[in-house]
Amino acid sequence: MFRALRPVLARPSGTVRTCVLLVLLAATGIAILELVREQTGTPGFFVGLGLALLPVAPLMAAFRWLGRAAPAPWSQLLFCFGWGACTAALIAILANNFATQWIAAATADPSEADQLGSVAIAPVVEESAKAAALLLVFVFRRRHFTGPADGFVVAGFTAIGFAFTENILYLGNAFVQDLADGTGVLDSVTAATFFVRIVLSPFAHPLFTVLTGLGFGAAAVSARRSRRICLPLLGLALAMGLHALWNGSSRFGDHGFYVVYGCVMVPLFGLLVWLAVRIRRGRLRTVAGELALYAAAGWLAPAEVPALASMPARSLARSLARRSGGRAAGRAVARYEADAVALALLRNRARRGGPLREADFARRERELLHRLWQRRATAGPVLARAAVMEDLLPPCGDPWDPSDPLRVSGPVDGAWRPEPAAGPAGVPGPRPEVPPEPSVRRSGPWTPATPAGPPSIRPCVLPGGDGVR
Repeated sequence: MFRALRPVLARPSGTVRTCVLLVLLAATGIAILELVREQTGTPGFFVGLGLALLPVAPLMAAFRWLGRAAPAPWSQLLFCFGWGACTAALIAILANNFATQWIAAATADPSEADQLGSVAIAPVVEESAKAAALLLVFVFRRRHFTGPADGFVVAGFTAIGFAFTENILYLGNAFVQDLADGTGVLDSVTAATFFVRIVLSPFAHPLFTVLTGLGFGAAAVSARRSRRICLPLLGLALAMGLHALWNGSSRFGDHGFYVVYGCVMVPLFGLLVWLAVRIRRGRLRTVAGELALYAAAGWLAPAEVPALASMPARSLARSLARRSGGRAAGRAVARYEADAVALALLRNRARRGGPLREADFARRERELLHRLWQRRATAGPVLARAAVMEDLLPPCGDPWDPSDPLRVSGPVDGAWRPEPAAGPAGVPGPRPEVPPEPSVRRSGPWTPATPAGPPSIRPCVLPGGDGVR
């Protein structure tokens, strides 16, 4: 009996993990709200809450835009935001207060303890607490963590949540101080705090944590175990160092803050914006390249590939589906797009030798192909029409023409073929037109099979199999 229970106890089910995390977020959320309200007072809490909400939606939209090429589930993003706003913030406040009090008692200098705590303690505690959310997603939601873009988005949402709670605390305390001093609005500490934290540097915390996210993203596509361990730690160390530099900028003289802001923060922010755009474009090119192979095998129409690799065409296809078939058709097209992108990234990751077992690849590929097959009758025509309307198709769409942008750059993959999916009335749907299978010599996994047929229909083994499926 104990042997039978051992796997269950060793790895709890997804439902158990979800319930545990929800209870943890709820408990830490209640605790952090009460703690912040005690420190700021009720009026200060609500003023800080209202002002801290202002940058949240624009920052979320920016990070969501980056991840639109392969969107993560909203439940995962909201978990990251909640972890940053509740759990990470509570850990940071308690740990920072304890460390500051300990340093003050040891040095008998409260002002020096505050400065040392903000430079040496806060960056380590805060970045570690935020990195815990990335670690949880990386370990338990590896399917949705496929590269640097996912690290960008997960880190961004976690940092937005953390900055949101921290801004409530800072702005609420500033408002209480202004009430006590009777300061005017323009000369108030609240206005100065709002300008520095909301207007001037709303990207500060996301900028720090994105470095950790890039480390996890690079680890997700790395084949070496040592790199999967060292890269996240390197990103976390860089995040802590940049955070410490930012917190200690006021110690570099009267203009230290402006020097660090202008010479470090702004250039680094611009560099990461450029990198984010480049990663997004690279992901769309990867989608086009990988899906072209599935299209050549008959799973997708050639016109669907450029549409799935274009964000405007995807949006147009969903609009066309909603216009002709209602919201249900729009949702079906959206799921089709998400599954097609997931399939492309799965194959690309396996091709590059990422940390993915062969059996996992085969199972996941079958699952995605089956889901694509079920929705192809609805999504295929609108995607092809969107490609035409967006002028994404060449005059002659021949996938084997070397001058054609849809040309398959490698051998055609033989893919697993399920039974035809049933239509709405239970009628089997049509099969895609698939090139005939030639006889091939079996090869080892992860290596192409040697073709015996015409070169125009050469199959190759997808990672995770040793024959043409």
